[in-house]
This record gives sequence, structure tokens and C-alpha cells, in this order.
Amino acid sequence: MIESHISLLLVVIPLLAAPVTALLPGVRLPWLTALLVSWVCFALAIWQFALVMDGSVISYELGGWAPPWGIEYRIDIVNAFVALIVAGMAAITLPYALRSVEQEIPKHQIPLFYSMFLLCMDGLLGITLTGDIFNLFVFLEISSLSSYTLISMGRQRRALTAAYQYLIMGTIGATFLLIGIGLIYAETGTLNMADLSNRLPAVFSHHTVHTAFAFIVVGVALKLAMFPLHLWLPNAYTYAPSAITVFLAATATKVAVYVMLRVVFTVFSTGFTSDTPTDDMFLLLGVLGVLVASFYAIYQGDAKRLLAYSSVAQIGYILLGIGFASALGVTAAVVHIFNHALMKGALFMAVGALVYRIGSSHITQFSGVGRQMPWTFGALVLGGLSLIGVPGTAGFISKWYLVLAAIEQQAWLIAAVILVGSLLAVVYVWKMVEVLYFRPASDTGETYREAPLSLLVPTWLLVIANIYFGLNADLTVGAATTAVQVLGGIPQ
Repeated sequence: MIESHISLLLVVIPLLAAPVTALLPGVRLPWLTALLVSWVCFALAIWQFALVMDGSVISYELGGWAPPWGIEYRIDIVNAFVALIVAGMAAITLPYALRSVEQEIPKHQIPLFYSMFLLCMDGLLGITLTGDIFNLFVFLEISSLSSYTLISMGRQRRALTAAYQYLIMGTIGATFLLIGIGLIYAETGTLNMADLSNRLPAVFSHHTVHTAFAFIVVGVALKLAMFPLHLWLPNAYTYAPSAITVFLAATATKVAVYVMLRVVFTVFSTGFTSDTPTDDMFLLLGVLGVLVASFYAIYQGDAKRLLAYSSVAQIGYILLGIGFASALGVTAAVVHIFNHALMKGALFMAVGALVYRIGSSHITQFSGVGRQMPWTFGALVLGGLSLIGVPGTAGFISKWYLVLAAIEQQAWLIAAVILVGSLLAVVYVWKMVEVLYFRPASDTGETYREAPLSLLVPTWLLVIANIYFGLNADLTVGAATTAVQVLGGIPQ
């Protein structure tokens, strides 16, 4: 019986738990409630993913109204895979959050923090599961509004500025998305994404459809921090509480990439995009994102901001995969959604552990601390190797498939950009390693103990996952290969 309601439960459980959590007393009880909810959702997401691994599709009709008239949750391996990432990262971030949140957030705000965390997770899960494009917009707003609140809870006053900047740009993106949805509804009379994919080809030549596509792509691009629409991301990641930086970096932009994949390859299909400069635009902006953001990362003095610009560069790699519009390219993009969640989650957790002990994320404050906190330092090094794409790590798998996709299309310049991006990653990862381990400790003589286990265990679980999925990529590549077939319209 539960099996037929998994997709609904994934949305309803955190939605109902969020207001309850906000009313709970103390510090530990709200955290425990959020933790239990996240673990339940993770278990349901695993179950859901197992049900669609063979390429089958789950359709859930809300209120008994048959699609396209009613709202449908339509789950295939693509969105089940992304939902698994969201639920999994929430389940591993909340144990990490216990100590860091107690240090970074005023006691009276902690129940609200966990309530907003559940709402953010709920919105992201809803985006991935719904088959209705307006419902997608609603869930996008739920996740965005809760994200603004969570970012503003950072301990520096600049967190308010970062949240406000994100609010302004996020609102612009949401407006663009809503205008695009309204235009395609005016042309087709439906909001169901599967129905849209059947009805849109008949009106592809209409200027309204082209305008709608442009508005939707720009709106989603703002949400996924696609270069040059990424300006909200560095401040948001830098000044948000450490646990929120981890969660948003691992999930929010990945869910936005999923929306882009769904819009480009399922709703509009390559039959439409091949007649527009969309693919070339993704390739150009992907190249610029990889190079420009990587150069910016090199010159950052704050570790969280450095990793934030690195995230913009990694989004550039995903855009390259989408821009190739080939089976290999999209496979690389889907694999990198998963792998980047692992590597950036591990890196931000390691930096968060340093912030917990030192009280600052500025790189100059890290001098010699790597020798005093060897487990934290080791996690940062291994996460950095995965970010670079060293063989034996998850990051290598993504870049290998991207290079293969570039070679398949004889795009030698783009293959070179991928390699140059990895070399630039060596520079900014080494910048942190050099300060942490090879520079002498601070003149003050202050020593730091290793981070507590509640921070180290989640961090090392992600580090181990980076290595495991770098040595055994059957699950990720298999899921991505099936996802390419399900998305439809991609040349095999």
C-alpha cells in the first residue's frame, strides 16, 4: 500500500513536519525531529529509485483527477535519481548540523532553522517529483523562500545582504519562469509536462513558443547559477551557516539542472532546440563558466567563497554536457550532478569543520592548522582530488565522459577547456592545502583540537563515497544511461 504513495509521502511528510518542528522547545528536539524526517525521506527515495531503475514510470494522480486535467506526480529514473540526491544529502547534513548550528545560530532561532530546512528539502523534492510545470514553479518558490531565510541566519551581518541579493535575483528568475509557463499554457492549454511534450511540436513555429522557451531558460539559469547569472551564489554560500552551505551546494543547483534537462529534452525536445542556438549557447556559457569562475576561485581569500566560485565552474561542466546534446554528453551531465554533490558536500563540510574550531573561513587563518586537525585536512585533500578529477575519484568519471563526448563530436577546443579547468582546480585546491599544512602555525601559539565526531563522520562518509563511486561507477553511469533514454529526443 505504501509503495503506491511513495512520491506523495516524500512531499507530505516534511511539509507537515516543518511547522511542528518550529513549535518544538529546546535545541535537540527540533534537530531530532528533522533528522528522523530526513532519514524517512531518504529510505523512501531509495525505495522509489529501486522501483524505476528498470526504466519504468510511476504516475500518481493527486485527488483522483486523471492527468492532464489534474496534477500528476510522474517519476522516472531521472527525477528519482535527483530526489535520491536531495534526500540523501539532507540525511547526511542534519547529523553534521547539530554542533555547527548550535555554535553559529542563536538558540531561540534553532527550531525555526530546522523548520526552514525541512521546507527547503520539501520544495526541492517537490520540484523533482511533480509532472506539472506550474506545480514545479510553486515548489521552486517554497525552496527559494526557505533558502533566503536560512542564508540570512548566518552569524555575520553580511548574511542578510547575501540573502537579500539572492532574494532579488531569485525573484527575477521566478518571474521569468512564470511568464514562460503562462505563455506556453496560452499556446497549448495544458500544464502537464508529458502532455506539453505532445502538444508543443504542433506550435513550434509560433513566436510565442520561442519567447516562452527563452523566458523559462533564463529563469531556470538564474536558479542554477549559470554563468554569467551566478552573482547571487558566492555571497550566499560564503555567509550562510555552514550546514546550509553544504546542503544548498549539494542540492539546490543540481535540482535546477534537472529542471533545465527536463525542459530542454522532454518538454520542448531536441526537435525544437536544434532549430535554435540553444546548444551553442550552453557550450559557450559552459566554457566561460569553467574558465572565468576557476580563475576567480584562484584569487579568493575566503575558503567558502573559493569553493563557491568552484561550484560555478562545475556547473559549467554540466552545461557542456547538456550543450553536446548527445547521449555521452547528457550522460556526463547527469553523472556530474551526482558526483558534484558528493565532492562539494565533502569539501564544504571540511571547511565547516575548520570554521567550527577556528571561527573563520578566511584562508590566512588556516596557517598550519592541517597538522593539528589531520582528519579534517585529509578529508579536504581527498575532496579536492575528486574536484580536480584525479583517477580513482568520482570527479574523474564525470570528466572522462565529458572528454569522450567532446572527442565524439571532434570538439577539441572544448576537450582542452575541460583539461585546463582541471589544472586550474589544482591551483586553487593547492592554495588551501599549502596554507593548511606547509605554512607555519600562527604566531599566537594557539592550538586547535580535531573537529568533533559529529562533524567528521558525515564528512568522511562523503569522502568515502567519492572514492567508492570513482572506483565503481556502475550505479551512477547505469542510472545516467537509462536517464538519457527516458529524457527522449537525444541522439544515441
